[in-house]
Amino acid sequence: MVGVDSTTSMQTPCTKICTLDPEKRYCVGCHRTLDEIARWASMTEAERARIMAELSVRRAAARASAE
Repeated sequence: MVGVDSTTSMQTPCTKICTLDPEKRYCVGCHRTLDEIARWASMTEAERARIMAELSVRRAAARASAE
């Protein structure tokens, strides 16, 4: 799921489920690290695009480990 931050028109993977998985160190909602979340607004479009592409891999891994 990808949203758009209404204050900046910036694409964001935030799902408003902000809980950190203590083992994987990712947010269970968007699968970003705390560093990625903190730096998101200051990242370049290329950096955000790279992370967005990686998130699908992280989501798939999380689903696979939950099964």
